Amino acid sequence: MIMSRTYSMPFVNAEAAPFFRAARNGQLLVKHCLACDTPHHYPRSICPFCGSDRTEWRESTGRGEVYSFTPARRGVAEPFVLAYVTLDEGVTMLTNIEAEDPDSVHIGQRVRVVFRPVENDLSIPVFVAA
Repeated sequence: MIMSRTYSMPFVNAEAAPFFRAARNGQLLVKHCLACDTPHHYPRSICPFCGSDRTEWRESTGRGEVYSFTPARRGVAEPFVLAYVTLDEGVTMLTNIEAEDPDSVHIGQRVRVVFRPVENDLSIPVFVAA
């Protein structure tokens, strides 16, 4: 059985609200700059690369690979894996990896997104082995 944990409600500001609404519907969105043609994450209305306000949401495939990770075991009821996942679209996001064995997670591992509910009828993206 894949370890699954209870997730806390993220802080949702106006810029990130569409991201979390889409996650509730099983979609992973990534912000994309129309001026410099570059995706970026964490969601924001101004491109961090060129400063343009010409950005739009694009749906991600939800697939990527583990860039870096750390299993958390001390001071928690159940171990979990905190990781940076680089999506196939090129952005890297801080997330959780759910796995039967935290020690099975490795750099370069292919992963896919799944969505877990949190408070206020929202969901967050986490990843499992592809």
